[in-house]
Amino acid sequence: MLEIPESKTISLQAGNTLAGKKITEVITASSPHKFAFYYGDPSGYTDLLKGKHIKSSKGHGMFVDIFCDDDTSITIGDGTNIRYYMPYEPRPEKHQLLIVFDDGSFVVFTVAMYGGIWAYRGRLDNKYHQGSMSSISPLDEAFDEQYFDGILQNTSKDLSLKALLATEQRIPGLGNGVLQDILFNAGLHPKRKKSSLSDFHKAELFHSLKVTLNKMTDLGGRDTEKDLFGHFGGYKTILSKNTLANPCPNCGDAIVKEAYLGGAIYFCPTCQRL
Repeated sequence: MLEIPESKTISLQAGNTLAGKKITEVITASSPHKFAFYYGDPSGYTDLLKGKHIKSSKGHGMFVDIFCDDDTSITIGDGTNIRYYMPYEPRPEKHQLLIVFDDGSFVVFTVAMYGGIWAYRGRLDNKYHQGSMSSISPLDEAFDEQYFDGILQNTSKDLSLKALLATEQRIPGLGNGVLQDILFNAGLHPKRKKSSLSDFHKAELFHSLKVTLNKMTDLGGRDTEKDLFGHFGGYKTILSKNTLANPCPNCGDAIVKEAYLGGAIYFCPTCQRL
């Protein structure tokens, strides 16, 4: 899933790899997907995109924007995968969008459970995208303790830490995936209430949020997610589906997986007491 480390990684790769290429062919979904969301009618993407040159890209929150000339953009959101292929590689049989460039290389967009693939001119009419564009990322220096405290102050005291950090996009791009290691490194349980946090705990949570996300991004994303070239990220997750069978790296206790707030949480019952 696209979260902060992956959107930043993929956008950097896309900028380096795609900039200057001209779109020569646009092929809409070979495999229609009920939960693939488009901007308008995707059958019009050919007229909108063909002949455009890729200029740059930007990753923010759970989005990757690819900017073309003529004020035209392609944006993907959480749940959408983008993969770059060389000219000699075969085209996948199933996709939700395929774009070919003048050198024969191409990118393929696929949706797993749900996801957005938006091609448009001007501004994307999506409140989450607009909110992400105008927010401060935890990767930025401006996301400091004062800014984080403002987020804490503007939420209910009864919220759990998972609800606080990984719902409502209060911090765009911080989702249930990256949350697990952030809370583990802070020694805090996902179900713990915000009201129970001392000033020390708040400082630890802020520090863990900044350090963990920066490390994930510096290493090219998490090892549970793939980048533009189909490679898993270099950050080895502590708590994820990849490590559930492993003991806690701190105390050796068994890691617990539970369903909570519409997704799975992972925690060490010893190191992250509720």
